[in-house]
Amino acid sequence: MVVTRARSRRLAVVGLVAALSVAGLAACSPDSGAPAQADTGILTVAASAAVTTWDPVSSFSTEALYMGNLYEPLLWKNPEGAAEEFTPAIAEKWETSEDGLTWTFTIRDGVTFHDGETVDAAAVVASIEAARERAGASFIWAPLDSVEATDDLTVVMHLKYSAPMDLVAASTYGAWIVSPKALEAAAQDEKYFEAGVDAGTGPYVLDSYEPGSKVVLKAYEDYWNDDKAPNYDIVDISITPDAVTAQQMLTAGEVDFATTVPLENVESVAEQTGATVRTANSPFNYLGYFNTLRAPLDDPAVRQALSYAVPYQDLIDVGVQGFGTQAHGPVPKGIFPYSDSVPQYTYDLERAKELLAEAGHPDGFTLTLSYASENPAEARFVPLIKDSFAKIGVDVEVTAELFNQQWEKAKADPQNAQDIFIVYYWPTYSDAGSDNLYSLFHSSEEPFFNLSYWNNPEYDALIENAGTLTGSDRDAAQAEYEKAMGMLYDQAPGLYLFDAQVVTVVPEDLKIGQFNENYPFTTFFAPIEPAA
Repeated sequence: MVVTRARSRRLAVVGLVAALSVAGLAACSPDSGAPAQADTGILTVAASAAVTTWDPVSSFSTEALYMGNLYEPLLWKNPEGAAEEFTPAIAEKWETSEDGLTWTFTIRDGVTFHDGETVDAAAVVASIEAARERAGASFIWAPLDSVEATDDLTVVMHLKYSAPMDLVAASTYGAWIVSPKALEAAAQDEKYFEAGVDAGTGPYVLDSYEPGSKVVLKAYEDYWNDDKAPNYDIVDISITPDAVTAQQMLTAGEVDFATTVPLENVESVAEQTGATVRTANSPFNYLGYFNTLRAPLDDPAVRQALSYAVPYQDLIDVGVQGFGTQAHGPVPKGIFPYSDSVPQYTYDLERAKELLAEAGHPDGFTLTLSYASENPAEARFVPLIKDSFAKIGVDVEVTAELFNQQWEKAKADPQNAQDIFIVYYWPTYSDAGSDNLYSLFHSSEEPFFNLSYWNNPEYDALIENAGTLTGSDRDAAQAEYEKAMGMLYDQAPGLYLFDAQVVTVVPEDLKIGQFNENYPFTTFFAPIEPAA
């Protein structure tokens, strides 16, 4: 069985994402009468997302904020609580064989790319083949053996093993459907897209781009979906990495909407502007690896004791201003295979002391802990862990390092790596079983992202089996994954801290639609929403 692994692109964006994810990226669904400048058809936005590439195939970073308005996948994955799991996009219907090895997608008739090309099955196949070959997230297509257009509007995927190709086809990375003409041009010139070319089917076209400064989107006149058409003629976006600056632009009336407002200021900004504050699930999860290769953390009882000594709610209150929920393991709320039934540790210092005494450590010991210096939330909550552990006799020596530095160090020499490694993680697409549960805790001789170094064949077998069931029997896969998450609780190779929430300041004169945790880096400027 081939499964996905954690990806090094996290190293490039983790610092920026730390600010983005918990400070207000929103899935926007404004109506035509909402914005302050609605009479002009212009929406002005301060957005924190940078553009690393305009190539929809290689895209693997925060430009996803814009990509989701320019391009469409075969399917959109709906947020938790929606009546349907998916909303049809380029594919109007789909089905899978009983064994999960063959997936058939019927392509929507009458759709055109922004360059005038017709969307058909051959165009979809070309996009998937390009993604398999060179996408930043090409690994999501690992289960695919072959893909073919059996007629003008039918695409058939043949898999090496059963896999959830509906989730793969709805990915925010590596799954956009792109004009074949543009793909051919990019094959001849790798910089083809970088001048600001777009070749999607989405509700907007890329009107202009000033690197590091401005992105202007324009409504696509021939967009296929009349019911979900753009509500604005123009979306004028100022790239504003600094959240304080974005806040000032919003409160001064320079923009209609800001994707990022400092968490500590959201209430005051809402009061000042007559806005409301909304929260939603996000796919962003904080955890702490224990180095299970070194004493005393090679003892599960010690790891359990330390798990009882974490003041979880205090971490949420201080780290993200209360905008989070205690984690049920490493799978974030709202993402498959999350379950409320997975047990959690409570804050219980007496129980922690009892377990340490039973494990032979009544006087405690000293540990080292590292966290990413570029992550402000970690800088705020890590001292609380240190202070609480001190109350049970455990002294923690804390080091702040750039994430990529501590990551390389931990991979290179596990025996001499830090005892506790704070990690901020999210799945590449909406399957945290094949990503989070595998990437973070599956054993391997040369660890890539399992920096607990925990090795448990029973756990490995559970998640490997679940991965083969997800495409054909999702309920059975869920049951297997829940058993595996129960093992993570019992054996405690990590501290499962909290799932961060996305916070949106919603101005009174805007209608901001439901944030979709499956597309955390995309702000939608057209109403791509399922029925509630």
